[in-house]
Amino acid sequence: MRVPLARGGAREMLLLTLLLGAPAAAALVWAASGWVWLWPVSIVLLIAWAGGLAFFRDPERVVPAESGIMVAPADGRVVETVDLDYHPDIGGPARRISIFLSVFDVHINRSPCDGVVRLMRYEPGRYLDARDPESGRVNEANTIVIEPDDPSDGLVVVRQIAGLIARRIVCNLKVGDRVRRGQRIGLIKFGSRTELIFSASSPYRPSVQVGEISRGAVTIMARREPAGHPAQDTSASARV
Repeated sequence: MRVPLARGGAREMLLLTLLLGAPAAAALVWAASGWVWLWPVSIVLLIAWAGGLAFFRDPERVVPAESGIMVAPADGRVVETVDLDYHPDIGGPARRISIFLSVFDVHINRSPCDGVVRLMRYEPGRYLDARDPESGRVNEANTIVIEPDDPSDGLVVVRQIAGLIARRIVCNLKVGDRVRRGQRIGLIKFGSRTELIFSASSPYRPSVQVGEISRGAVTIMARREPAGHPAQDTSASARV
């Protein structure tokens, strides 16, 4: 049976156990021995320990079987859907959907589509609040460029962006790896931001709006439009 905790957080979980879990257990033993004032201390420590471990939870997800879709690369709240005049990794006009992950969200990142990893790029940077649109430009980030199985889809980019609290991005991929829709691809520790970017000339259109809650590997972020269907502007922001 798979333990529903992310291996990428093993170091932090060990530290949490040493700093909070072990003292909580000791306080429980002493409280049961008559040191009754330690009961509330042990409860507070246990809650803090369990809360810390919960951050690294890694639940199983049922990926939609529907064809012609891209799924959410992360859990969180959609904070931006915007058209871009140019994106360097796409090589032309693009659409970007941004998800803010609070400390209460699952922080596992997943692949939005089937394909092959063509580029990986880590960028050191600042740690602005991940809700700030500027965080996508200046914060520590890891960029993953995926070539979908269907060439007409164009390139798909997932960007893992560190937030105000986050200080480490984990990615389990390398160039040349094949990924499947909904596959786990990494982890961002604590509050962060994840962006899904795809070509504006692709047949895909965003299917979410700002304010909606996404679930990684489950929520459909974009759908392929039928051939000849007129393009619709679902952007919630001005073209930039």
